[in-house]
This record gives sequence, C-alpha cells and structure tokens, in this order.
Amino acid sequence: MERSMKIVRKHSFLLVLALTLTFAGGFSIKAQNSFEVLNEAEKAKVVPASFYFAGQSAPTQIRNAAAARIGKDRFVVAGMVDTSGYSSEIAAKYEGFLITDSPISIGGETLGVGAYGFGFSSDGKVNILDLGSKPVLSALTKNDSEMKRPRPLQMISEAAGIRFYKGKNYVLISPK
Repeated sequence: MERSMKIVRKHSFLLVLALTLTFAGGFSIKAQNSFEVLNEAEKAKVVPASFYFAGQSAPTQIRNAAAARIGKDRFVVAGMVDTSGYSSEIAAKYEGFLITDSPISIGGETLGVGAYGFGFSSDGKVNILDLGSKPVLSALTKNDSEMKRPRPLQMISEAAGIRFYKGKNYVLISPK
C-alpha cells in the first residue's frame, strides 16, 4: 500500500510538473510575441536621427516617429523623414522608414528583418520598399473614423498587434 502511494505521488508530481511547464511555455511564447508601444524616453534610444534611402540620407522627423517592443528585446521602429531633397518620383512614394529586427506581418503580408521605406498611397494602401526604392509588399489600410486627433504617424497597441497609423489610416502590424 505504501509503495503504491509513493508511485501515485511520483506520477502526480510529474503530471503537475508537465502541466506547469506546458502552461509556462505557452505564456513565454505569448510574452515573446506581445507588443508594447514605447514612451518618448524609450523611443529616443531606438529611433535613428536620419535614414538612408535610394542613395540619399534624410533627417528623421522625431515628433513623427514611433517604436514598439516585441516581447523582451525586439523592436519595430518607424518615422517620417524630410523628403524635400529627394526627386519628385521618390518623394511621391516614400514618406518614411520602417525598421524591424524580427519578422512581422503587415496587413497579413510577411515582412522579414530589415530596414525599409514606406509610403501610404491615396488608393488606400501602405507600400513597403527596399532601400533601393523597389516595392517589397503592399497592404490595404483601414480608416479609423473614430479617431479624434490623428497624428501624421503613430502606433497604438491592440490585442492582435500594433496599429501603424498615418493620420486616420492604419495597417495592423503583428508578430510572426
């Protein structure tokens, strides 16, 4: 009888341990994929002062920059730049930069680790460009008619990821 009790306790302990590790692992995965929009002080540490695109460097409009942390130590950083020195062809499709050190999804499309240019078009899309100004992906935006005070660029957390806004138009950025 005593021996069977020891076996039951041992198996109970192993079952509790296995369940604990399973649930802890699930929370760990969720924590790694959670997004947190950075405050001004944290943002200042990761947003570059300027950005290179299509053979030129332009200063970042820091007031129109945003960053989010993915999990513990991964980031998505975006900012608008002064495109006045760019050709009209480039300036028409390029408004700012997007940097990610972790794969993400933008509007359901996968974007790998890297630095990119972006532009929100009048036809309701956000266009992501490589550093040479070639298209990488395009995703439909949504309009947030409820937004009271739109800013030129911002990020807002939601359950599924981050809303990346230009004015009232946004696209959802989520972890991969």
